[in-house]
Amino acid sequence: MSKRETITSLDTLVRVRSTEVERLQTTLARKEATRARYQTSVERLTALAEGSGPSGQPAGTRPLSPALAMNCGNYKQAVFALADTHRTDLQLHEADMAVAQQNLAQAWTRRELLGKVLEQHEAAYARTQERTQRKREDEIATQSWLARQA
Repeated sequence: MSKRETITSLDTLVRVRSTEVERLQTTLARKEATRARYQTSVERLTALAEGSGPSGQPAGTRPLSPALAMNCGNYKQAVFALADTHRTDLQLHEADMAVAQQNLAQAWTRRELLGKVLEQHEAAYARTQERTQRKREDEIATQSWLARQA
């Protein structure tokens, strides 16, 4: 494989890796938005459960009937259970995000390393081209000098 073909292949690989990095960044951004929604949901559910029912009533109000108090208690338990489920889901999602961040870091590293290899090959190719050009110029100058001597 010639130097130019190697450079073209490396350039294609770098573009593929860049696309992979962009895809992983998009995925991570979506996961961050989902995490924020989970967090907001947990906060709202907790506030809803703590602010409802007899314990959330101002002082001096009448006590609730036993049936209504039981209903409020069941409601609070259900909301707390839902909040706990959301907290568990949030923790699992955050663990998934950590894995996604590691994958992104690895993909970025691979892309950077390939980029450096590409730069090295391009620099070596440019030096070779420059040497070849200088050699041609020297040959032309030598021929011109010999033509003047004759």
